[in-house]
Amino acid sequence: MDTPIHAIYLEQVTALLARVRDEEGDAIVRAGAAVADRIAQNRLIYVIGPGGHSQIGAEEVFSRAGGLACIVSFLDDGFYLGNGAARSMAIERTPGYARAILGDTNFDAGDLLIIVNAYGINSATIDSAMYAHELGMTTIGVTSVANQRGLPQGHPSRHPSGKDLCDLVDILVDTKMPLGDAIVKLDGVAEKVAPVSTFVNAYAMNSIMLEAIAELARRGIEPPIWRSSNSLGGDEANVAVTERYRHRIKNL
Repeated sequence: MDTPIHAIYLEQVTALLARVRDEEGDAIVRAGAAVADRIAQNRLIYVIGPGGHSQIGAEEVFSRAGGLACIVSFLDDGFYLGNGAARSMAIERTPGYARAILGDTNFDAGDLLIIVNAYGINSATIDSAMYAHELGMTTIGVTSVANQRGLPQGHPSRHPSGKDLCDLVDILVDTKMPLGDAIVKLDGVAEKVAPVSTFVNAYAMNSIMLEAIAELARRGIEPPIWRSSNSLGGDEANVAVTERYRHRIKNL
């Protein structure tokens, strides 16, 4: 009996996740330590996912059961696919748009911005990295180097500078997503199918947060963790962290 195509997809996805684990482990640990350093200083951790599906990576770590409560994710309606896919693509390609989003926050030098974008080339992504560095912030990039290196200069998705996110961030976690995202080739189908970017982005983001939590525990610092409100005692357990951050995080 032939192996079902969905099983082959699972094998390819898990192999890609294993590559991230094996090849990016040191970078993930460094990123986690950078997050832990800021939390130890009572700073917030800022995350932006400048693009339609890449914004899911920013959502994944915001107000998340089992995740850190001190996360500020910039979840913008312009990037949101529900308001129109073509609109989202046009906005992520608009120079200056991300600067307007980030410019509404009073960052301090030394704050941390995580930029999660599978492709790592659009104007909103590159502007986010440039703006953060202008303010003296530290940046972590969660992105695919293969995709950035594979797209030629002059591609309409690229920032006018032609820069790649992987060259701009202080700490890079390479998600290994292949050029074009989709990974399965089917006979009789012209295009590759079955995307992987959401899997690898979510794994990388949660791994960074997990390393940060473990590092805080090693330092004897109690990490501010959300418990699922849909679990027994969840609402009660979250009272303290909600009170701690609700005046500092606007969209809690």
